[in-house]
Amino acid sequence: QVTLVESGGGSVQAEGSLRLSCAASGRTFSSYGWFRQAPGKEREFVAAITYNKRNTGYGDSVKGRFTISTDNAKNTVYLQMNSLKPEDTGVYYCAASKSTGVVISDRLYDYWGQGTQVTVSS
Repeated sequence: QVTLVESGGGSVQAEGSLRLSCAASGRTFSSYGWFRQAPGKEREFVAAITYNKRNTGYGDSVKGRFTISTDNAKNTVYLQMNSLKPEDTGVYYCAASKSTGVVISDRLYDYWGQGTQVTVSS
């Protein structure tokens, strides 16, 4: 059984930092990603990484501020978030894909975590 468990969310002031973790169990996947959803808005791509080659991709709104990485030994994916803004507030979801390459579309992800809340105050 495949499970993805996120952790590390919380409340922070603007310009602060948080690191999200996503522990995967059951198998490894070709690609992992982070998405977020704010109240009343559609789910938004944040970042993605390929498991073996460490290629990455980022949404325009987080480029230069967020960094995705993996610890293959722990089968864990991280999202380091710096210089946080109030508009970064939302529920952050980890996802795993069997597709190769940096996967941006949420339709290509096969498994999802339960989400972790991130709240950034001004």
